[in-house]
Amino acid sequence: MLQSNGFGKTLHRGAPGFEQAVLGTSFNAKDPGRRPDIVVQANNVDDVVNAVRLARQDNLKIGICSGGHSWPQNHIREGGMMIDMSRLNTIEIDAKARIAKVGPGCLCGDLNSALARRKLFFPVAHAYTVGIGGFLLQGGFGWNSRVMGLGCENVLGFDAVLADGTLVHADENENPDLYWAARGSGPGFFAAIVRFHLKLHARPKFTGLKMQVFRMEHLEELFLWADRIGPSVSPQVEFQMVLNRKCFGIGAPGIEVLAPVLSDSWRQAREATAFMQRSPLRKRASINLPLMPLSLNFMMKTGERTLFLPNTHWYSDNMWIDGAIDPILPALRRIADTQPPAPSHALWLNWNPPAQRADMAFSVESRTYLALYGGLRKEADIAQHANWATDNMRALEAHSKGIQLADENLASRPARFLSDKNMKRLDTIRAHYDPESRFNPWMGRIN
Repeated sequence: MLQSNGFGKTLHRGAPGFEQAVLGTSFNAKDPGRRPDIVVQANNVDDVVNAVRLARQDNLKIGICSGGHSWPQNHIREGGMMIDMSRLNTIEIDAKARIAKVGPGCLCGDLNSALARRKLFFPVAHAYTVGIGGFLLQGGFGWNSRVMGLGCENVLGFDAVLADGTLVHADENENPDLYWAARGSGPGFFAAIVRFHLKLHARPKFTGLKMQVFRMEHLEELFLWADRIGPSVSPQVEFQMVLNRKCFGIGAPGIEVLAPVLSDSWRQAREATAFMQRSPLRKRASINLPLMPLSLNFMMKTGERTLFLPNTHWYSDNMWIDGAIDPILPALRRIADTQPPAPSHALWLNWNPPAQRADMAFSVESRTYLALYGGLRKEADIAQHANWATDNMRALEAHSKGIQLADENLASRPARFLSDKNMKRLDTIRAHYDPESRFNPWMGRIN
């Protein structure tokens, strides 16, 4: 069980330590320029209850932070109260029942480590330091989610503090509408979740990675091949391509073709990744690595250390794409040609969702996912490239089926992230549970 390693405080704007309390909640080094009036560093459930009641008493809007991995820094708003939930990070595991109870501030890497010791598994986020709270609310595109489902589909229930300060439980039988709303509403959720109840799985016996690296000159033919082969790739494989200015092994612009795989045996993993070896483009790769057994924690930490560097200003945007990739190849080439310096990168992900999902707020996804991450570290680069991600996504809107809340930039580019039917239902539930609009909605939306 992880415990809080600090003492909770309530800090008002202008007080000593206030600036660090605000900006220290964000992995994004960018200062958004916004400041809440009050920051509450909650240590326990009672702290959250009292904070919400204070906000109601003083007519303050509420923003919630769990791990601080919001690219647009949704939790940092102008005025109102920010509740920092990072200290609510306990992990309780019932291995026999295959259930875990975790606080919203629990880091996904810490949960994975605790489960690995018991040979159990949950589809946690791909980066170690992502907080479980925000991850699950936005849907939860985690490790092995093509097999085990989204993270939010593995939420059995949760405990939450409502806008009136009452503590309730929600699952498919108790407060089922609140349970429906939480799974996919992301940073627009209208309660403060203090504990998640999670369904666990048997841990895959093999975890590894196969990788090829190509020079950027092969972009068009690589995307055409990946688009064609994608639907036939085993769901055990998280087939993806990363456009990077400093590619692994070549230190130059190129494309990293990655096939992380989680399976029940080495043989099964080799069969699932065999499409990489059979690729007609394999001989053009600058680097062609064999299937390597790697721990999940190693891959989580390595991804953060190579792609999501600290002390970086991040600007992201994304979209779901359903049609063939041919019409957007010129746009992909433009993305590559205008890509800012590393650690900026672009991600193409083979998704191909199942025909049916659980009934929940989450309702927009498609065949492939495209996300751009502008990671800028110099003032000149910030001035030149801050709009790289969103401008390129805006140019592709005609091909978009919507966005995923994990990598959004809604304040600059409003986009669809729930079906119209689900958004209407979500607004009805919100009006019931939060009639005074105490909790902040998504960036760019005013209640």
